[in-house]
Formats: sequence, C-alpha cells, structure tokens
Amino acid sequence: MAGPNRKPKIASETVASNVTWQTLQPRERRWQRMGQRPVIAWFTGLSGAGKSTIADAVDRALTEAGRHTMVLDGDNLRHGLNRDLGFTAADRDENIRRAAETARLMAEAGLVVIVSLISPYRAERQAARGIAGDVPFLEVFIDTPLAVCEARDPKGLYDRARAGAIPNFTGISAPYEPPEAPDLILATRGLAVGDSARPLIEALLNLSAAEPTARTPSR
Repeated sequence: MAGPNRKPKIASETVASNVTWQTLQPRERRWQRMGQRPVIAWFTGLSGAGKSTIADAVDRALTEAGRHTMVLDGDNLRHGLNRDLGFTAADRDENIRRAAETARLMAEAGLVVIVSLISPYRAERQAARGIAGDVPFLEVFIDTPLAVCEARDPKGLYDRARAGAIPNFTGISAPYEPPEAPDLILATRGLAVGDSARPLIEALLNLSAAEPTARTPSR
C-alpha cells in the first residue's frame, strides 16, 4: 500500500484551481483499529443475472464473519445519489464514476465494499479500477446468459424492453461488453445462491484480513 498521505489518482484533472488536497489522519490507523483491510468487489452482469442477490449473500456472510462491509446497489443508488441520471452513454459513465468514487471513500474508511451495477462497458469498469487506486479491486463477472436472465426477468423489464417501452436497455437495445479478464467469474445457472457466492466470500475474507495470505484470485 502507498503511504498514508498520498493524493489519490482521479479520472479527470478538472479540479478548480482554488481547491487544495487536505492531509488528514492516515487511513491505516482506521484499518488497524477495525482489524481489517479494505477491498472493492465490483460486480458486472446483465439485468437479472443475480448481482443484487449474490451481493446480499456475500455481505451477510462477511458480516457474520466479523467484517465491516457495505453494498452499493445500482438501483438503490438511482433512488438517491444518482437519481438525476438517465441511461444515455454519458449518464452511464457518470453513474459509474460516482459509484466508484463512493466506493473509494468507503474503502478509505476501511470497509469491504461490494458494488452491484450492470456496468456494461469495459472502459468504464477500467475507469472504476483506476479510481480505486491502490485499494484491492476485484472485477467480478456474474456470468448468467441473456436467455436465462430473460427467463427470470424478476422485474418484468425484458418484456418491456422487447416491446420498445424501455430504450437503451442493456442486452436488448444497448450493448453489454463482457469482461475479457475478470478477477473472478461467478456462475449462477443451476446453482444455489450460496454456491455462487462462496468463491467471492473466500476471496474477500482473505484479502480483507489484517494479515492476508498469499492466495488471491487469479485474473
């Protein structure tokens, strides 16, 4: 990890000239008192893939194990922080940027942060990784085929998208770019939620331990 007083790398250098970075308490002091280290797990996958369900299962398991965690769910963020954003390409980029910056702040506080967003484009996921900086960042692909997502359709969105009622719908009228080299792939088809979530639970317990072991998920 870098030193405690380093200025984080940002995606854009558009910062007012009268803004100065303030040096505050070293983040490592918080981590030490919490007895854990931060990690960001960034989910990507189609609507209906099981992202929110797995995120909740992972969050509950980590809490039971004594970890301090937070889930940033895409739908929940659009009820508050991102309520002013739509689904154009520009708005999707800003949605990702805000989520990533929020995840970074929570990680600086020492939390294990689980981000559950469709995040359809590779470039925006790479930008999120850049915002995370030196905080461990796992790109987690919830690998559920489109046909399975449509068959589940828990919110009735695919039927509406097919009917043209929802524009810019990922997988139907807007593209989804699957990860080329994700840190972790979680399958869901034919599996119980706990079985899908288990590899990520193990990885996050390891990475967030005060003294993590050498074994980490390979990309």
